[in-house]
Amino acid sequence: MTTALEKEKAVAAPTTGDGRRGSHAMRWWVLAVLGVAQLMVVLDATVVNIALPEAQLDLGFSNGDRQWVVTGYALAFGSLLLLGGRLSDLFGRRTTFIVGLVGFAAASAVGGAAPSFEVLVGARVAQGVFGALLAPAALSLLTVTFTEPKERAKAFGIFGAIAGAGGALGLLLGGALTEWASWRWVMYVNLVFAAVALVGAILLLAKHTATTRPKLDIPGTLAVTAALFSIVYGFSKAESDGWTNSATLGFLIGGVVLLGVFFALEQRVANPLLPLRVVLDRTRGASYMTVFAIGIGMFAMFLFLTYYMQQQLGYSPIITGVAFLPMVAGMVASSTTVPSLLVPKVGPKVTVVTGFLLAALGMALLTRIGVDTAYASHILPSLILMGVGLGTAMSTAFIGATSGVEHEDAGVASAMVNTSQQVGGSIGTALLSTLAATALGNYVSDHGPATPAVLAEAAVRSYTTTFWWAAAIFVVGAVITGFIMPNNVPVPSEGEPVLAH
Repeated sequence: MTTALEKEKAVAAPTTGDGRRGSHAMRWWVLAVLGVAQLMVVLDATVVNIALPEAQLDLGFSNGDRQWVVTGYALAFGSLLLLGGRLSDLFGRRTTFIVGLVGFAAASAVGGAAPSFEVLVGARVAQGVFGALLAPAALSLLTVTFTEPKERAKAFGIFGAIAGAGGALGLLLGGALTEWASWRWVMYVNLVFAAVALVGAILLLAKHTATTRPKLDIPGTLAVTAALFSIVYGFSKAESDGWTNSATLGFLIGGVVLLGVFFALEQRVANPLLPLRVVLDRTRGASYMTVFAIGIGMFAMFLFLTYYMQQQLGYSPIITGVAFLPMVAGMVASSTTVPSLLVPKVGPKVTVVTGFLLAALGMALLTRIGVDTAYASHILPSLILMGVGLGTAMSTAFIGATSGVEHEDAGVASAMVNTSQQVGGSIGTALLSTLAATALGNYVSDHGPATPAVLAEAAVRSYTTTFWWAAAIFVVGAVITGFIMPNNVPVPSEGEPVLAH
């Protein structure tokens, strides 16, 4: 009997003279489509932040409510990523990708036209839901499209550059749209990205065929969704209410317990949501840890360096976004060259550890800032170092995170990358914000009356404290990766035809 995979092979694009499936040019067009979709999702994590003050004035919500515009997205996105990844494995990556695109665009349209705070938050939650479908499907499509080592390294390097640099580009785009148009355009702009990606997906991606009815791990889905929700929400509560707050502790402890329940269930069910073979592989496991640590540390750079440049140096939102561009350039340069040039020669362990240490050095150099320091001497060198280091580590981790994965696990393996980054970012938000607030308060109490000069120095001290902690997190990430990750070049995952014929 012909299997579903054999049917897909039968309708795939013809092989080329050297035995490769499909058209080389078409595969790179697929990468362009997936890159546009990934950029849309990554941008949305930061593009809204700069527009929040104007949205608050327009819709009239309080400072306390403002965090829900960001948290609503993070909760939905972070808690549903594993489910989204498994759905793409069960129902087809093309279908899941297109549903995610259309849903994300619709939610963005509603958010842009929101007449009230409640509608805006609802739209952000919907964006998170459809983003959780879209992001894993995009990475898993990339995983099974590029299986030749050299092409795979280049493709993942480009995709990793988009994933890493998208946050900084979001700051620039958010500032430009808010200053030149309206805060609503930070939502409407997603319609442009989605339209381009949707046309490409319909034209380029092959339809999924299946002969077996998909089965979903309901108990595991409920357990891990509740666990991730509790952890992300617990860290957001820690930021606003403190670590000793009963609700904060309840959600964090409950989330950890539910994670334990989830892993116990996955060892017993016939069709697990997250087969443990995906995360127990040393290369993939270390890659997830790498993305997790980068998610924590990058938060310090984007958030607190943005605060410093705008509040201390007086930069406008647009100038702040432009100031991050050297980091983006460094990240793009390293992401697109290191996987193909360095990894085959020195191995992924050495590459990731080197990237972490470069990023740690860049973050440590940022601690030299003062109340009034020059961009060229105190910020620019750090941004370049961090861009090169983070691009090196991130792009290599993206390859390792999906290496050697079985065809039916590509979606959930890809979802683990996004989950690691999202949970890391949530932890970074709460942990580093708390440390910054503590450092600020201690400085003011130790240096007399809260004059403007003292408050300015205290703010800088709070920023440098987070930079030291982020540097330490990158060093710890280097040590853990050095112990866990084997130094063998990652094996490509099992490919499948994804090009339309």
